[in-house]
Amino acid sequence: MAIVSFLATHLDIPEDQVESIVQRAPLLYKVYKIPKRSFGTRTIAQPTPELKKLQRAFLLTKPLPVHSAAMAYQPGLSIKKNALHHLHNKYLLKLDLLNFFNSITPDILWQEWKQHFEIPPPKEKKHIENLLFWAPQRKPNTHLMLSVGAPSSPNLSNFILYRFDERLQNLCKKLNITYTRYADDLTFSTNTRYALFSIPEQVAMLLNELFTGRININKRKTIFTSKAHNRHVTGVGLSSENKLSLGRAKKRYLKHLVHQFTLSLLADEEISHLQGWLAHAKHIEPTFIESLTNKYGQDIIHKIFETNHD
Repeated sequence: MAIVSFLATHLDIPEDQVESIVQRAPLLYKVYKIPKRSFGTRTIAQPTPELKKLQRAFLLTKPLPVHSAAMAYQPGLSIKKNALHHLHNKYLLKLDLLNFFNSITPDILWQEWKQHFEIPPPKEKKHIENLLFWAPQRKPNTHLMLSVGAPSSPNLSNFILYRFDERLQNLCKKLNITYTRYADDLTFSTNTRYALFSIPEQVAMLLNELFTGRININKRKTIFTSKAHNRHVTGVGLSSENKLSLGRAKKRYLKHLVHQFTLSLLADEEISHLQGWLAHAKHIEPTFIESLTNKYGQDIIHKIFETNHD
């Protein structure tokens, strides 16, 4: 079934209405910037609600293969499970893909699509491109890219890197290296000294072979570390005792916030912030929540979690 017909049937929307949205889809985005954690800003292109519905429904048309090394955007996976893969290895390498979503274009999609499926007819291709990609210049028939903000982008990005993940994992297995990818964060770990030093060049060569310079490493974010130093994987600390950890600085910060809460010094948004971090802590390092409970009492910790700001 053609994509427009499928979407119309699945969402119970008139076909001509779906056609109209799809024709204009690359322009139906609200664009804004948010600060990055380190420096600079990230451009978010948020589709309109009507376009989001179509993009979510598109993901139901065909199951897109995702490699087992891909740890993000998958049911049952998390940053914790990603970190656990590397917990017992001494040496760690972290690489980052530069402007990952915005580097993915329709050409890259079809290049990887044909590895798994038959390429659709030209009109159908155009409909799919319009549906999934954003036109940053806000003009019809201009350069298209995946947006950070579309609900379909995470699944598509995992699918597009399937061959990359497969080739890289096969290489790493031969070298006794563990490899995982969480969105644009690539993590490698091993107990073999010096084994990781050749990996950045190998990754760069593989990216160039598969994507001919269109997807690249962000060299400023390449990090080598070992058990003798602080190791973090997707924001989760790996302690020298082979345990997952929030890290000392984060725990000090959260203790400070809990103390402020006991003195009624936190604003509503600060309490919400604390609730989020304590939920994260409970997931990553449950013993830290136990230590807070022992220090401040179960009633206080329960009160933090139960505070409602509506």
